Amino acid sequence: MQDVVTIQTANQQSAGLAVTPAPNQIPHAAPNGPAKGIEVTPRALEKIRSGMMKEGVSPEEGGLRLGVLGGGCSGLSYSIRFDTRPRERDRVYEFDGVRVFVDPKSFLYLHGMVLDYEQTLMRQGFNFINPNSTRSCGCGSSFS
Repeated sequence: MQDVVTIQTANQQSAGLAVTPAPNQIPHAAPNGPAKGIEVTPRALEKIRSGMMKEGVSPEEGGLRLGVLGGGCSGLSYSIRFDTRPRERDRVYEFDGVRVFVDPKSFLYLHGMVLDYEQTLMRQGFNFINPNSTRSCGCGSSFS
């Protein structure tokens, strides 16, 4: 059985203005309780959409798969890839038409996480902001 969560964000391009949040303005949990599941920033959504188009992944059927694998310099590593459809037990999140799939085992480690996209002179790529991580390595893709 699949859990489906739909999350709508405000239209940030109204009146022809593109609004990009500052790097330190990551969405946080609502004041009345902790974040449910995962969150994806507008910058990350933009990169996911463009990647799905390049890879030919249909937004109606496919999406981005987030996961956790054993290994890496800190014990666990993040996995991110496109998938053509969710698996039977996946949690499926929808952010403004972009679907994100998380398997039950990975959800234990990713619950409450924010996926952001960072583009600076030194680094370009997805950034996992994970409150469940007690330690991470310098590359940012491994944690414990």
